[in-house]
Amino acid sequence: MLLHHVLFWVKPETTAEQKAAFEKGLESLTGVPTAQAVYVGTPVTSINRPVVDTTYTFSLVIIFDDLAGHDVYQTHPVHKAFLESFKQYFEKVVIYDAA
Repeated sequence: MLLHHVLFWVKPETTAEQKAAFEKGLESLTGVPTAQAVYVGTPVTSINRPVVDTTYTFSLVIIFDDLAGHDVYQTHPVHKAFLESFKQYFEKVVIYDAA
């Protein structure tokens, strides 16, 4: 199993409508056949502990069976379409991959 966790910080000037579209774009990644599960979320700001980072805008977690499934995702048209449509909103992106 491979977990692909992506944290997105969108630019401050991103509107609520653009954020809603961004979230739908993240949800579209369920269309990649090698993605076994896709979870999209936002920070839980009511958890107030020094080790909890709530500065990001969106969290994306995708579960793949293996690295080969992840590699298919990276070049899949659905993933490429998401990047093309929404990369202009990224201020920062951090990725954690774990097996």
